[in-house]
Amino acid sequence: MDAAIELRRVVFCEEQGVALDAERDGRDPEALHLVALDRGRVVGTCRLLIGGDAARLGRMAVAVEKRGAGVGGALLGEADRAAAAAGNRLIRLHAQTYARGVYDRAGYEVRGEPFMEEGIEHVAMQKRVA
Repeated sequence: MDAAIELRRVVFCEEQGVALDAERDGRDPEALHLVALDRGRVVGTCRLLIGGDAARLGRMAVAVEKRGAGVGGALLGEADRAAAAAGNRLIRLHAQTYARGVYDRAGYEVRGEPFMEEGIEHVAMQKRVA
């Protein structure tokens, strides 16, 4: 867990300039955390907030040297399985628009117009998983 949180800090705070208090929103204890490992090292992570009809996917981060290697897509596939197993019918998320392609390829659909979140353009997306 510590390695996943550290990867998020590097990606969101160091690379993207997100404030640490915004990245650490206090919801980690209630979330299901997924990680991708390479030789025992966390190279990707995301979290699912599960409840009700729709799970909320967030905090997707992939180590810079692993971007474009399928890590994000693999995490999304695991998130689909976990959300469906928990009884969710949908996964909803806010995707950074520059990274939207990974979500498009995984079957997510845009819901609405782009908006700013923590100074970064995002778009709401969702996918049916059950």
